[in-house]
Amino acid sequence: MTTFDDILEEAGKFGRCQKRIFALLCMVSMPWAGVYVGIVFQGFTPDHWCRDSAVVERRQACGWSLEDSRRLTVPLVNSSGVLQQSSCEQYKVDWNSTGLTCDTQELDLSKTPTTACKEGWEYDYEGRQSFVTEFDLVCSDGWLVDMYQATLNVGFLVGSIAIGYLADRFGRKMSFLMSNLLNGIAGILVAVAPDYVSLLIFRTLYGFGVKGGWVAGYVLITEIVGVEFRRTVGVLYQMFFSVGILLLPLLAYFITDWRWLQVVITVPYILFLSYYWFIPESPRWLLSQNKKAQAVKITEDMAKENKMTLSKNIETLKDDNADSSTASFMDLIRTPKMRKHTFILSYNWFTSAVVYQGLIMRLGILGGDVYIDFLISGLVEFPAAFLILFTIERIGRRLPFASANIVAGASCFITAFIPDSMFWFKTVVACIGRLGITMAFEMVVFVNTELYPTFVRNLGVSVCSTLCDVGGIVAPFLLYRLAVIWLELPLIIFGSLAFLAGGLVLLLPETRGVPLPDTIDDIEFPDRVKEKVELKNQQMTNLLPNNNVTTNKDPATV
Repeated sequence: MTTFDDILEEAGKFGRCQKRIFALLCMVSMPWAGVYVGIVFQGFTPDHWCRDSAVVERRQACGWSLEDSRRLTVPLVNSSGVLQQSSCEQYKVDWNSTGLTCDTQELDLSKTPTTACKEGWEYDYEGRQSFVTEFDLVCSDGWLVDMYQATLNVGFLVGSIAIGYLADRFGRKMSFLMSNLLNGIAGILVAVAPDYVSLLIFRTLYGFGVKGGWVAGYVLITEIVGVEFRRTVGVLYQMFFSVGILLLPLLAYFITDWRWLQVVITVPYILFLSYYWFIPESPRWLLSQNKKAQAVKITEDMAKENKMTLSKNIETLKDDNADSSTASFMDLIRTPKMRKHTFILSYNWFTSAVVYQGLIMRLGILGGDVYIDFLISGLVEFPAAFLILFTIERIGRRLPFASANIVAGASCFITAFIPDSMFWFKTVVACIGRLGITMAFEMVVFVNTELYPTFVRNLGVSVCSTLCDVGGIVAPFLLYRLAVIWLELPLIIFGSLAFLAGGLVLLLPETRGVPLPDTIDDIEFPDRVKEKVELKNQQMTNLLPNNNVTTNKDPATV
């Protein structure tokens, strides 16, 4: 019987049709960047101090500057050995007392008792508004900012599993479209949320659809191209996330209100609903559902757009990925090597999410120009995709994968101990860390697929990648809460996680040039696979001497 891969040989492995669909689906990666790390701008915590309405009145009456009124409102506190103005306390002063004058030089409040902020906060944010400034999520409520990102990753976790199931049950295209419909609705609800509790609920719904839709698009494009193009389209599909990273600070710079920024990030998902008319269902999925007529029609349309002619008997198409074996979670941990692969890959998914999100969100608490810093760090992500494509077929998977984690870890450690006075050097080292963890994040996706047998491959990737979402839930708490103790402490944690990830990757087998495993025995006894390959190669070479013998004979007698 003819397989779909056989038909692609004639219909075109990566022709005009696939390139068009690929270009359309790559657009999906760009707004996801805004959803994933938009907290850097939407949840920016600016310099802030206690608001005192009596001081504000005095400022207007006495002509004080903003700095004068701030100095007279908040005390100095010791933060990591440095005296700085408190963000969460104010002087306990009765400003209506007749003994107080307008001369700020005469006012010495250093011995005045202090109290927690009573009337909210003032923010130094140049007319901009984040949800932090709108809902006063600072000081004792600062942890609620972490929840904004954590709830998104909870949505990712549940949504990727649910939509993954729906994509297998109802099709890639339908799941992709339904997730984008949900994204459009939930995204607008986030933008109009009346209070913070509503914001978290809508944010969770937003996460439910965003990642699942992205994965459905990823699966669809890899299922309609030839085998040799799958890895390239997969890496480039992820690279467009970096394009979104570059666009995000430009949008945030010109859109000063976090709600309108949310609307702009959401609009593309509404536009993606038009893909109903521009992308087909996966013929592979249709074949797996015994919908051969539809699969044949789509395949013929692809060949026509690619200006190719089908000569094989397309009516005998069968699902070349179907397997009678039923996958279960126990298959991932029952045998020693499968158990080792599951543990190491899960840990790498977790580490990639924690370090990647942590390094990006850290830009929002450094105190520099967050727009320029974000743009620079985004630029260094582009070489990651090209380094992967250049190295994996020449060097292999294991060494670049491990090196990317180790470079990221080393950069985190070094950045933590570079003094702030060496700003550009610190920035360069931090950017190298971003490059390393981006490369590791992109590599874990396809290395995961190469280390599981066919019948359990999708389940294996789904289970391991759930740790990515767990890492996303943990990341904001690690960053924001540890940074309160010491700004560079999160980098020490990130570096330790990445170093361990790199060391564990070295325990994985190299998969370059190795056929994809079909059974668990292929994983547990890789030497048998090598023997099969060598035997097959030997049989092919044995044919060559026989052909040579006939060359001396008369052609008519051969």
